[in-house]
Amino acid sequence: MSRRQPAIEWITLGLLIATYLLWGLGSTTVSHWSPLLGIILTGIAIAQFSSLQHEVLHGHPFRQRWLNELLVIPSLSLTVPYGRFRDTHLQHHHDPALTDPYDDPESNYFDPATWDRLPKVFQFLLMANNTLLGRIVLGPIIGTVMWLWSEARLIAGGNRAVIRDWGLHLLGLVPVVWWIWTAEMSGWAYLAAAWIGHALLKIRTFLEHRAHDACRARTVIIEDRGPLALLFLNNNLHVVHHMHPAVPWYDLPAMYRANRDHYQRRNDGYVYRSYLEIFRLYLTRAKDPVPHPVWPVRKS
Repeated sequence: MSRRQPAIEWITLGLLIATYLLWGLGSTTVSHWSPLLGIILTGIAIAQFSSLQHEVLHGHPFRQRWLNELLVIPSLSLTVPYGRFRDTHLQHHHDPALTDPYDDPESNYFDPATWDRLPKVFQFLLMANNTLLGRIVLGPIIGTVMWLWSEARLIAGGNRAVIRDWGLHLLGLVPVVWWIWTAEMSGWAYLAAAWIGHALLKIRTFLEHRAHDACRARTVIIEDRGPLALLFLNNNLHVVHHMHPAVPWYDLPAMYRANRDHYQRRNDGYVYRSYLEIFRLYLTRAKDPVPHPVWPVRKS
């Protein structure tokens, strides 16, 4: 059981400040010394920032939503408006729809009928994207293109909420563009850093959810306590997060240790020991097919 949360979660706030500092240093001083190292550190900061945005949309580090969202309004990742991330991710938390190609915005599965109609070249790219190496290398590009296409359709259809969130996103891009314009890092280097940030996040999302008849068994546990666990703010313990989405990231490991057997029964043993194990198993091998293997998904 988690302890009562304070009015200000200083651990999360401190990590956010450190992330902004890393982003600033990576794109200025470090880029002056070593452009490559600057790109890498800035990319890590962008990935960490996205993890912190995830904390914000779940109500951290303050109790006031407007104050939380003000902390993460700069558009460091370039292509994902915070408001759209918030709304689609909260929709994703409707567990009975997990992995549904239509109702889960974060699903990587296709309706088998849609899959059969895709041109072979697209099928080839999506199958390559289903290996971990493909997800890291191709995933940021494939995911961004598919994301922007779906968002463009909503905007063209006059969806006011989506138009509003993209408008706010463009405002959040202003300080980012100004910073890069005046910093040591070039615009192309920042695009490379943004790609690294997205690529790192693809490691986290690679097998977070699996196709399964029971919705409780669709969410993974990765018992990793290394640097990727910190970068992902313990979302490797993903079933714990889905069962307790309001619990802050730093309380998830203790909750898992206290009820390890319960969570593993809950998700029907969908467990990996570390990200190293996942790299070993799936770097060049697909874990799942692209067409949903148990479609239609049962909402139970």
